[in-house]
Amino acid sequence: MVRQPLSPEERERGLRLGASLRHARGSRSMVDVAARAGVSVETLRKIETGRIPTPAFFTVVALADAVGLPVADLCELAASPETSPEASPTTTSRRPVAPAGTPT
Repeated sequence: MVRQPLSPEERERGLRLGASLRHARGSRSMVDVAARAGVSVETLRKIETGRIPTPAFFTVVALADAVGLPVADLCELAASPETSPEASPTTTSRRPVAPAGTPT
C-alpha cells in the first residue's frame, strides 16, 4: 500500500504539534524529555521541527506525558492555528547565537 502525500494542512498541523511540544518542553533538555518518553533524541528533534508531521499516537502520548501536557490539550493546540504557540503572545522567541569570539 502506497502512502499518499500529506496535504499542506496536515504538514501545518505537524508543525504546530512540534512547536507545541517544544514550547511545553521549556528549559528541559531534549535528552531528558526523549529519555522520559522512551524515544530517541533524533525522533524528538524531528517531531519538534515538523520533519515527522504525523508521529505515531503512542509516541505523541509518551511525549505529552514527558512534558506534563494532557494529550487532549496537545491535540487541541496542534489542530487549531489560533491556539498554537506561534500565535500566542506569550511565546518567547529565540535569539540567534553569535559565532564564538564575536562580540555581542
